[in-house]
Amino acid sequence: MNFELTTIDTNSKARAGKITTDHGEILTPIFMPVGTVGSVKAVTQEQLKDAVKAQIILGNTYHLYLRPGLEVLSAAGGLHKFNGWNRPILTDSGGYQVFSLAANRKIKEEGVVFQSHIDGSRHLFTPENVMDIQRTIGADIIMAFDECPPYPSEYRYARKSMDLTHRWLDRCIHRLKDTMPAYGHEQTLFPIVQGSTYKDLRKASAEYIASRDCAGNAIGGLSVGEPEQEMYEMCGLVCEILPENKPRYLMGVGTPWNILENIALGVDMFDCVMPTRNGRNGMLFTWNGVINIKNKKWATDFTPIDENSECFATRDYTKAYIRHLFVAGEILGMTLASIHNLAFYLELVTEARKQILAGTFAAWKNSMVNQLRTRL
Repeated sequence: MNFELTTIDTNSKARAGKITTDHGEILTPIFMPVGTVGSVKAVTQEQLKDAVKAQIILGNTYHLYLRPGLEVLSAAGGLHKFNGWNRPILTDSGGYQVFSLAANRKIKEEGVVFQSHIDGSRHLFTPENVMDIQRTIGADIIMAFDECPPYPSEYRYARKSMDLTHRWLDRCIHRLKDTMPAYGHEQTLFPIVQGSTYKDLRKASAEYIASRDCAGNAIGGLSVGEPEQEMYEMCGLVCEILPENKPRYLMGVGTPWNILENIALGVDMFDCVMPTRNGRNGMLFTWNGVINIKNKKWATDFTPIDENSECFATRDYTKAYIRHLFVAGEILGMTLASIHNLAFYLELVTEARKQILAGTFAAWKNSMVNQLRTRL
């Protein structure tokens, strides 16, 4: 993997760059749709490519390990061939699922013993076998196995968790050096900065991660319930430490305004289930603000969902029609809402890139944030 830093905005820390992988190029800043079990919910791969204009998608190690399982993925030749997506893929290591399965897992030095949410069967994830699993899935970018502490966390717990994440990272690095990619294309490791919302821990973790000299770096453990300003403070602190010449990935963030604010702090890559999850529940993100399409006020509004959107797949559908689909329980409503939201997120980061290249990002961002938050 190669990262080329093209431009840094003169009035912020916003960056425009290009990541090159064996499965194609990614122009940054970028948003990555989440395809947890090998599928971005309610959206086909063709729609992702043509309407959404996605350049990279995510898969999740925990979920893909359980279903369809490594035997099927290996026989298929990896996730790219299994799901028909020939562009880059990033896999989350399963660390966040360990966090979310708090009632059904036990963390120890070796790794994490957990119970499947599907059938209750018991499994062990270690830094070593998580690297092996991601090798078998075949992602272009793979994540180190980490522990994501909850918010709030006591200082002592956050410190212990961070230290464990660092020890696990070293084991991930050693495992990758001792193994080869399964399908002939490069697989690049991103370690993950942790430390909860404690400045000294975030600083220590960012310095440790930077010292491992991996090709890219991620920031985890944010957007887990902390106030927005704490997220921005932690992210800004970490971005000051992580190397400038490598991509920075903020995991699981977030709203359109969160994305713009964190781009301004120096983040290059984002993912979140929000555009699809909220879309399936009738929340639409637009250039003018947020719409709850189920509201009665849209019943006779025959204007497009977002007249400023460039998404050809949804621009001819009116608010009244989309509302009708939701009220009637038609699956098409969830599909169109998901496509629209994903396309909007990709339009947002594409426009952010244009503004960075033009040297106008900071002023543009400041004018957009409140508008994007408006409830219509």
